[in-house]
Amino acid sequence: MIPDDFLHIAVGVIRNNRNQVLLSRRLSNVHQAGLWEFPGGKLGPEETVGEALSRELEEELAVTVNSAHPLIKIYHDYEAYSVLLDVWQVGSWDSDLLDNNGCYGRQGQKIEWVDISELYKRDFPEANKPIIKAVQLPEFYLICPEPEGNLEDYIKTFAACISAGVRLFQLRFSDDSQYGRNQILVTELLEMCRSSDSRLLMNSSPEVTIKFVAHGVHLNSRRLMQLNERPLDNNFLVAASCHNSRELEHACKIDVDFAVLSPVNRTISHQAAKPLGWDKFKSLVETLLIPIYALGGMQAEDMEKSWSGGAQGISVLSGVWGQKSIKQALDKYPIV
Repeated sequence: MIPDDFLHIAVGVIRNNRNQVLLSRRLSNVHQAGLWEFPGGKLGPEETVGEALSRELEEELAVTVNSAHPLIKIYHDYEAYSVLLDVWQVGSWDSDLLDNNGCYGRQGQKIEWVDISELYKRDFPEANKPIIKAVQLPEFYLICPEPEGNLEDYIKTFAACISAGVRLFQLRFSDDSQYGRNQILVTELLEMCRSSDSRLLMNSSPEVTIKFVAHGVHLNSRRLMQLNERPLDNNFLVAASCHNSRELEHACKIDVDFAVLSPVNRTISHQAAKPLGWDKFKSLVETLLIPIYALGGMQAEDMEKSWSGGAQGISVLSGVWGQKSIKQALDKYPIV
C-alpha cells in the first residue's frame, strides 16, 4: 500500500559518453549525510515530474535538461517518512559545470562521474539501490530464436545486431538439449558478446548457463515458479518471463535482476492469448522495484509507450530477427 503522505522526488540519471553516470554526495547537515545518490529533489506544488527535474538539476548542478524519459519508480518506507522516487533518464543535457571530474555542485555538494560497472562499490540510501539495476540495463532486449538452416547466416545476423547497437540478448532454444547440440554456435555468440561489451542470457536451466559461462539465465515462467530463491549469484544476470501479478511478485521475491511481461499487444505467434494492453501493463508494474521489459507485438512506436507505462524498455524477436536488413529494422527503434 502506498501512503498518501509520501515525499515525491524527481531523480535524474545523467550519463556521459564514457559509460559513466553522475552521482552527488549528500551534505553533512542532512539526513543520510555522506551517502552518494542520483541527483534530484522534491516536487513543488503543482509541478510535474519533468518540471521538477529540470528545476532541481539547474539549481543543483547548472544542468539544462534537453530531453528525458521515465526510467523507474521506487516506493520506499524509511522510519520517519516514505518516498516515491520518480527516476528519469536524461537523454540530452548541457552544462559547463560538469566538464571536469571531482568538482562541486552549486550547493557545495561533492559530485563525481562514476563508471556504471563500479556503482555497487558506493554507499547509497536504501531507496536509491534499485536504480542501479535499471541504470545497468539497456532499453532494448533482443530475443534470438533457435537456428534453422545455415549457422553462418545466424552468426552474421547476430553480428549485425551487435554492430547496430544491441547489447542485451536472450538465446531461446526449444529445450536444454539444443544448447549442447549447438555448442559451437553458442560458444561463438558468447565470444562475440565478450568482445563487444554485450551480454547473452540463456533461456535454459541455471545449470546450462553455468556450463557455458553465459552472462546470465532467463527463466521461463514454469522454471520461475518452481524456485524459492535466486538460482545464481550476482556474477550472473537472472531474468524471468511473467504474464500476471503472481509471477511478477514471485520474480521480485527471488530477487531477479529484471523481468519481461507479456503479451502487451496481440501477436501473430500467439493469437489466442489475450493481450494485456498498456493500461493493464502499467498497473502491474508501477509498484515493482525491478526493471520490466514489455514484450508482445512491439513496434518502434511502443518504446515511448513502454517508458510511459513504467517499463525499462521493450523486448523484440520477430520485429528484428529474420528481417531482410537488420540495420534498417533496428534503425526504427529510438535507442539503437
